[in-house]
Amino acid sequence: MKTTIALLTRFVAVAALAASTSAFAADTTPAPSNAPDKLSAARAEIKAERWKAAIDELVKVNDTGSADWNNLMGYSWRKAKQPDYQAAERYYNEALRIDPKHRGALEYSGELYLMLGDLAKAEERLAALDKACFLPCEEYTDLKKAVAKFKANGNKYQP
Repeated sequence: MKTTIALLTRFVAVAALAASTSAFAADTTPAPSNAPDKLSAARAEIKAERWKAAIDELVKVNDTGSADWNNLMGYSWRKAKQPDYQAAERYYNEALRIDPKHRGALEYSGELYLMLGDLAKAEERLAALDKACFLPCEEYTDLKKAVAKFKANGNKYQP
């Protein structure tokens, strides 16, 4: 009985932790509360869908060794008024080189591959997300829906 309660307690704690971090879907983890967030200005531009301003801000920060920075740069290039899909893929791949379990980069690069008509690569990202998420996570659920929509639409991307 004690073992069952201990296991249940651990499971609830892990589930609560997983749920609390899902708000930071685009990033691996939030910065510690006492550390300044050097990506906050870029995140604000992204939230406002000002893609060029986001890219300019990210270039200013120039944190190329950060998976979050690369993911946000890839996302901004993919969403830009004149998107650069090759640049987006390059940045997503760099984010995943730095952090192979980066949920945002896995989801967004999967969406990029659907946009490019590459279902096989999108499904590879979905499988990687399935392994990266302890419990079903928002990124996995979103990409799974996008893959299903792609298939239902005759293997054509529809936003």
